[in-house]
Amino acid sequence: MRKLDIPAIQHIATGAALMGAGGGGNPFIGKLMAISAVRQFGPVTLLDPSEVPDDAVVSSPSGIGAPAVTLEKFPNGSEFKLAMKKLEDLLGKPITAVFPIEAGGINSMMPLVVGAQMHLPVVDADGMGRAFPELQMSTLVLAGHKICPIVMADEKGNSVIINTDDPHDAEKFARAITVQMGATAQSASDTTTGKALREDGVTGIMTLCEKIGTLLSAVSQYPTVADALQDLLQVTHGYHMMTAKITDIRHVTKGGFNFGTVIFNGLDEDQGHTGQLEFQNENIVFKREDTVLATAPDIIALVDTETLMPVTNEMLHYGKRVFVLGIPCNPKWRTPAGIKSVGPRYFKYDLDYEPVEDRVKAFRSQTVEAVK
Repeated sequence: MRKLDIPAIQHIATGAALMGAGGGGNPFIGKLMAISAVRQFGPVTLLDPSEVPDDAVVSSPSGIGAPAVTLEKFPNGSEFKLAMKKLEDLLGKPITAVFPIEAGGINSMMPLVVGAQMHLPVVDADGMGRAFPELQMSTLVLAGHKICPIVMADEKGNSVIINTDDPHDAEKFARAITVQMGATAQSASDTTTGKALREDGVTGIMTLCEKIGTLLSAVSQYPTVADALQDLLQVTHGYHMMTAKITDIRHVTKGGFNFGTVIFNGLDEDQGHTGQLEFQNENIVFKREDTVLATAPDIIALVDTETLMPVTNEMLHYGKRVFVLGIPCNPKWRTPAGIKSVGPRYFKYDLDYEPVEDRVKAFRSQTVEAVK
């Protein structure tokens, strides 16, 4: 148990933006909301999952919708308090702690906002270990836990209750309501117990994000950015897949999602090569020329070549220079059920999932052979 000060919140937001695989909402907006809430209501307590009683009632406040829309229509903070109070009324008992459903730029911060507003501790665990675009894409659902009841709320004070046993129906209904609320809304869902979150969630995610953010805040102190990049790869167990400049972006918002394709031209050691990234809120597939190097559920992240700061998908623009990173996902996603739920075929790509480390190793071996 420890109190999170403002520097810790800033570091968590930065690290979550990287682990969010390009999605999860704008980290700047989420960070400002969390810092403002802490300044107004006091610090937030972060609990290790082992400190949460087995029968504790824990729930997840989060945003839902197209991340790009939050740049123009971001939460005012009242939505979460409304959703949480309505959820407690439905449950007939108080919620004793909150947790992030995903590691993402804004959704990693929402539990901190609620924690400060309602004086609730935040558990160092989430339901993904990264960000995903749909509600049912969580390790809690994989383990058989329910998403519902869901209480959704918007900035106008409207609220909607969803209650279904089918997690895909929950996603479908929530997405339709989100569109009617202006393509982005706030919610409280995934209520479970301390024991279930500890066993079936992804533990230690806030601490990992803070560690990543702390490292990135000190990049200027390294002899070179390359040295800092090596430390980042060590912390995340990740791989540097390409150094590149963005040369084209095709981007559309529909059905409460951001869809897009990003084209890269290689720089430095990758000059003369091209890359392509496909995303649906989060990055789903990355390939160099015709070779796929990473797919969901592994994490595909872009970071700035000068600062290593994460580049989320609403920040993409022509000419941006980035390192493309591949980071292994939590082992819970590498099960048959996990791959069926969030692998490339779920997103309608004619690809089988292979671990990013295997794809990168094979690509590097082929490259060495070609040079010979």
